Amino acid sequence: MNLPTWLTPWNRKSALTVVDIMGALLQGSKTKSGAAVNWRSALQVTTVLACARVIAEGIAQVPLKLFRETPGGRSRLPAKNHPLYPLLHRRPNPWQTSFEFRETLVLHLVLTGNAFAFINRVRGVIVELIPIEPQHVTVNRASNGALTYTVSPPDGGPTQTFFADAIWHLRGPSWCGWLGMEAVKMAREAIGLAIATEESQGQFHRNGAQSTGVYSVEGALNEAQFKALRDWIEKYQAGAENAGRPFILDRAAKWTAQQMTGVDAQHLETRRYQVEEICRALRVMPIMVGYSDKASTYASAEQMFLAHVVHTLSPWYERIEQSISANLLSAADEADGVYAKFVTAGLLRGSLKDTKDYLLGLVNGGLMTPNEGREKLELNPDDDPASNELRIPANIVGEVPEPPGDTPDAESDTDTTD
Repeated sequence: MNLPTWLTPWNRKSALTVVDIMGALLQGSKTKSGAAVNWRSALQVTTVLACARVIAEGIAQVPLKLFRETPGGRSRLPAKNHPLYPLLHRRPNPWQTSFEFRETLVLHLVLTGNAFAFINRVRGVIVELIPIEPQHVTVNRASNGALTYTVSPPDGGPTQTFFADAIWHLRGPSWCGWLGMEAVKMAREAIGLAIATEESQGQFHRNGAQSTGVYSVEGALNEAQFKALRDWIEKYQAGAENAGRPFILDRAAKWTAQQMTGVDAQHLETRRYQVEEICRALRVMPIMVGYSDKASTYASAEQMFLAHVVHTLSPWYERIEQSISANLLSAADEADGVYAKFVTAGLLRGSLKDTKDYLLGLVNGGLMTPNEGREKLELNPDDDPASNELRIPANIVGEVPEPPGDTPDAESDTDTTD
């Protein structure tokens, strides 16, 4: 296969965790809170990780198929004989499933605004799609608008430049039109404040959730006494395991707290607000990352789940579908009616009642035959020939009008007697 020499070992040699998907990352820029924000540090914020996962898994879990529309749009059938069909639907390369491949690309896309995959063609036919970590790709735009991609191997080897037909470039929201904006950089202040707040809360609990203050004794302490007292406090009074224990003092010593408690500093309120801020930046409903206020009800939560599909996932579906048409399908494919489509009915897999209601509505509404409904549930077709026919509701069939002049009333009006 026409693979660059460095590409195969790079993609096959390691088992990646969710955080390590980003690979070796550059130093993040400092924020006003003092925290350095980059892709790696952002993923360590649970809200960012949850937002990225809920989008990536929402796109990866839905079947992605190629369809072929017949002339006139009379039928749309899966294009199973197209070489790209098994790559998108089941296995894009020898070491990844379609779910894993799409999950990886969307994690890159959500956090960096760009995702890249090497298009391995053999005699003009696409045989593999290989993801490339975005930090290893530099996009260059020539004066005539042509794009080239310079890829740096992770092992420090020589770079290699590819033309646009060899790289599948998925873009998120873009200002310039040819390079996606990095969500982590755009939302770095909100993410940085979440990091700083969590660090301060961690320090607070590491010291036993006790406020710092002044431990004063009568008289002066020499160096040995000072060291002994400091070591005693660190050993027996500091740390979360000592939280709640009484402070034992001698020599008329006094403890004077000098800092506000966590409640007074409103740490919890700040952390809750940062969840909402990060969700706004990544366009995810807070309830989808496990956050909800007391005003939420089951009915409102159901509408929020629906809003997540309509306003969060659907734009990503459309973005990826159109990118497949523009970058992976040829002009001949499009002329033949081939197109990519996410089968979003897969989102109903977790609810048997919703699946039943959805399929019954389509079958009884005349939009799907009973055997087509059984196919959605991976059931064998029914032998009854009627199961291959549409059920047209009786209330919309109507009555067939009779031809004019043939009614009995019209004939009775003519007198034929002598």
